[in-house]
Amino acid sequence: MFKRLSEITVGSKVIIRAFENEDLYLKLMEMGCIPGEIITVEKIAPLKDPISILVAGYTLSLRINEAESVIVEEII
Repeated sequence: MFKRLSEITVGSKVIIRAFENEDLYLKLMEMGCIPGEIITVEKIAPLKDPISILVAGYTLSLRINEAESVIVEEII
C-alpha cells in the first residue's frame, strides 16, 4: 500500500515509489533519493518537522512539506 513519507513512523523501512513535485524530485535525486531506493525513518521532531531518514548510507533531514511529496511503499 502506498503512503506519503510524512505518514511513516520511526523505525519503518520503505521503498520510494514516486514524487509529486518535480522540482523536489530533482533535488532529492541528487542526494540519492530515487524511485526504488530503500529508506529508513530514523527520527521525527516533536512537531513532526523535520524528519530524519537514512538513505544511501547517510542521514538526510526533510521538511514535512517535502516528505508529503514523496510516495513510498512500506516493507513488511
